[in-house]
Amino acid sequence: MYKTTGFISFFLRRVSGMALVLYLLTHMLVIGSAQGGAESFDKMMGYVQSPVFKLLEIGLLAAVVYHGIDGIRLLIIQAFKLTDKRKILFYTGLAISTILVLASGIPMLIFALGEF
Repeated sequence: MYKTTGFISFFLRRVSGMALVLYLLTHMLVIGSAQGGAESFDKMMGYVQSPVFKLLEIGLLAAVVYHGIDGIRLLIIQAFKLTDKRKILFYTGLAISTILVLASGIPMLIFALGEF
């Protein structure tokens, strides 16, 4: 059961969804710190612009891309009644997600490492 593409898709979709929720909460915290004045906002921006957060942005990219591609995959399966093609569509979506994350994440990583 835990090795099926359906479970793996479900698990990755939940993990990526939770990552997006955590990002949204962090984003609201950072933007909300502007109400505390410029000093409070600058302090919060200092945390967010740290190398650790720059690396976490690549994780955010991966979560956004996978979550979006998997959502499109689910829409295709439901709209075109392709339930018998779920496995190949999962691997195709995973491959597309991986390619997009690598194509976008490598420049982000190079930029983040250049900041050290």
